[in-house]
Amino acid sequence: MSNDKEVLLSIKDLEITFGEGKKKFVAVQDVNIDVYKGETFSLVGESGSGKTTIGRAIVGLNPTSNGDIIFEGKKINKQLTGKELEDKIRKIQMIFQDPSASLNERATVEYIISEGLYNFNLFKNEEERLSKVAKLIEQVGLLPEHMYRYPHEFSGGQRQRIGIARALIMEPSLVIADEPISALDVSIRAQVLNLLKESQIKNDVTYFFVAHDLSVVRFISDRIAVIRSGRIVEMAETEELFTNPLHPYTKALLSAVPIPDPILARKKELIVYDPEMHDYSVDKPTFSEVKPGHFVYGNEKELEGYREAIRP
Repeated sequence: MSNDKEVLLSIKDLEITFGEGKKKFVAVQDVNIDVYKGETFSLVGESGSGKTTIGRAIVGLNPTSNGDIIFEGKKINKQLTGKELEDKIRKIQMIFQDPSASLNERATVEYIISEGLYNFNLFKNEEERLSKVAKLIEQVGLLPEHMYRYPHEFSGGQRQRIGIARALIMEPSLVIADEPISALDVSIRAQVLNLLKESQIKNDVTYFFVAHDLSVVRFISDRIAVIRSGRIVEMAETEELFTNPLHPYTKALLSAVPIPDPILARKKELIVYDPEMHDYSVDKPTFSEVKPGHFVYGNEKELEGYREAIRP
């Protein structure tokens, strides 16, 4: 991906810590990411890797201890004025992992989707508000009669569609999708991913997609960053990452992706990652570009090996 693309979100030297003194825990460190307008950027890692922590920091739910989060050219991880905060909330929306927990059970679908419109006064009259809701309901694959039902009357997949409609009705520039399909049945996952992709084209929205499963993000992503223990270890365009994985941790994650063919699956070798394999005592590691657009974390000796591995 060339650098002439417009950067919508820029994360520079990000650090996020929890607790203080002896109880201080560094959850995220030295994270540097540029997300381009109109793309789907995915952050992948196992549980506890810090991926959701970063997503929540972008929307302001987690405080940051160092670094900058810059959205549309303005720093947003600082004390914002009322107008700046309102602008940020409207333009950056979040789709949560558990659709059930994020929906108000006492409110109708029509009200849940309209909540942002009410909060920011984004409609001229009732007719326009209902028209916007009806349009979104149809776009996410629900029926007009669903508008006046309650969340408990829907399946998990349908509830996630309501969550997606609630985010998109605000016409955001950026949507943080935090494991939006991990709570859904496998049969529903493809439908929701297709819906997200279609919505991206229709609404000109940029996605920051958080997931633990590389096979899920392959379908939807333009670029992928792999995170482990709060640090990004590899970042590249999707097909490049799958074709030429370099960091041992990325290779381990890819080896765990299930293969539908049972014969090939039996031949597949599972790679176990051992962090002790790296010796960073003298030669300190850096996050470096080993090929245009392909970044890896390693010391000079490792980086030379990675460059050698992808030389034609």
